[in-house]
Amino acid sequence: MNHNIVVNLGEQRFHKMIEENKFYIDKTDFIREWWEYGATVTLITRPRRFGKTLNMSMLECFFSNKYAGRDDLFQRFSIWKEEKYRQLQGTYPVIPLSFAAVKTGNMDGIKTCVKEMIANVYKNYKDIITSELFDEDDRKTFAAVQRKMDDDTACMALPNLCTYLSKYYGKDVIIILDEYDTPMQEAWLAGNWDKAVEFFRLLFNHTFKTNPHLHRGILTGITRISKESIFSGLNNLDVITTTSDEYAAAFGFTEEEVFAALDAAGLGCEKQKVKQWYNGFTFGKVTDIYNPWSLASFIGKNGEYKSYWANTSSNGLVNSLIQRGNSNIKQMMEDLLSGKSIVTELDEQVIFQQLNYNTEAVWSLLLATGYLKVINLELSGRFLRPKYTLALTNMEVESMFEKMIQDWFGGETMTTYNDFIYALLQDNVTKMNTFMNKMALHTFSSFDSGNKPSKQAEPERFYHGFVLGMVVNLADTCKIRSNRESGFGRYDVMLVPHDKNRKAFIFEFKVLDPDENETTLEDTLANAHAQIEEKQYETELISEGFSSENIRKYGFAFKGKTCLIG
Repeated sequence: MNHNIVVNLGEQRFHKMIEENKFYIDKTDFIREWWEYGATVTLITRPRRFGKTLNMSMLECFFSNKYAGRDDLFQRFSIWKEEKYRQLQGTYPVIPLSFAAVKTGNMDGIKTCVKEMIANVYKNYKDIITSELFDEDDRKTFAAVQRKMDDDTACMALPNLCTYLSKYYGKDVIIILDEYDTPMQEAWLAGNWDKAVEFFRLLFNHTFKTNPHLHRGILTGITRISKESIFSGLNNLDVITTTSDEYAAAFGFTEEEVFAALDAAGLGCEKQKVKQWYNGFTFGKVTDIYNPWSLASFIGKNGEYKSYWANTSSNGLVNSLIQRGNSNIKQMMEDLLSGKSIVTELDEQVIFQQLNYNTEAVWSLLLATGYLKVINLELSGRFLRPKYTLALTNMEVESMFEKMIQDWFGGETMTTYNDFIYALLQDNVTKMNTFMNKMALHTFSSFDSGNKPSKQAEPERFYHGFVLGMVVNLADTCKIRSNRESGFGRYDVMLVPHDKNRKAFIFEFKVLDPDENETTLEDTLANAHAQIEEKQYETELISEGFSSENIRKYGFAFKGKTCLIG
């Protein structure tokens, strides 16, 4: 292996990467593109670990007068080819901020973190306020910015600092805000969404809308939070999402860049397998984008294939949305994990208030966060609404979802799940009942199951969660189908072995329902079997070459967390 490439994984300070000559792919064209595009305020959304923070650090190093004269940072890159940009380097006052460290959903904690960050920025400029350009009122206002300042002082602090910097340096200010949406996501998870919106709407409007000394502003994040939530009235905001053409190649690595890096690292023979594992992201019209974290990790680990990106931070929000999602979400996840695509409408503005009940909002979030990719986009219907064909991004993402679902049945429950599968294959109904009741006791609450079909938390969530476990754990030996047409109706679950000489299974899940004259689980079980026979669910299996002797038909009758299988 060629050791000319030295990876410094986790380093996100541009000047350090360049000074230490660490692995870096030239993205300085982003500077030119952003500067010439000319929007006053730009919001760019990309999945995590796609170089947002490094690019923001690069912008700071290029424009900030703190780095005046640091041509050594840029002279070997494309931006330095043009004289006008060589003259531009290090000529602006720049305020860099990041909300990445705001990892609490408690509003007092969020405000404390944000106020502390702003106060620390002020400390960097404490010397300028002593200038004779400023009077005592200016100094008092400056001194009031500290960790325990009130909300109004905090929301006015950044525009006030822009006024001071503009007066001192004779130039308006560039503000860089990285990971703007981290506190909003944390607030939503903690149930403090409305309070967070109230605070950040005021902060952002003062900083990016009514700030007279803002020359340019740029924000990055993972999600495009709806404009009505926190950017209301911010008409000068240019929003660039993963489907936009602007800056499409600025975040992430193109295939040409990846293959060149693999050659330089002595891993050129791995190109096609790397493509299968880590390719799949599409930004605007640019396809074949790779996650930088995964590629750098792969090179740093001498070509070891792992889910590097998927394990870099908590997937708690995604986990919660899918685990507790309705049966439609789980069924579509079954399709995705089976290698299929799904078709859905979605809005790129992630409306957090809708995540608990709106399926489209969930797919919007999964697309924004990089777990899904767009295969096709069509405008349909009278109003030409966009319909997206989506699939899992690549093998790394598929591996992450499989592990996440296995964790739902983790520990003792996973052992019980495997015991149930073994009993099923052995036609041991007694043990099937024992293990299913034990598993249901532990996992029903995780899937928000209800006692009656009419309840909002329908029991279908449980069996679709259960089927997701099958999709993950039995995919090597059989195809798992759910809620598909066969005969004269739709069966709940069908296990179709790849080997037609093995046993196939039909499952029908039912919850005891007094409205159907059911008083016992035995009544419910009988109705499940009657439905299997009346609807002739075995038709599909017989047409595929399975003999009747190898088709097993099981009813699952539930009452609360109690199950009867037969």
